[in-house]
Amino acid sequence: MNLKQNRITVGELLDNPASKAVFLRRFPTVMKHPMLGMARSMTLEQLISFAGGHVPKDVIQDTLRELHRL
Repeated sequence: MNLKQNRITVGELLDNPASKAVFLRRFPTVMKHPMLGMARSMTLEQLISFAGGHVPKDVIQDTLRELHRL
């Protein structure tokens, strides 16, 4: 999947069934959060920056590798 140098939006990722499945499998609690809709306009780069304080770096890197393989 072309992540547009991490400038793809969360909304684009969630609208794609394959990438949405990655997020559902890796972050099921986040995917149920009522504020998720507000993150749709964020870029993947912004999401990574925010998540860096809450998610281990290796989990982020593994997720990015999986998204690239789509």
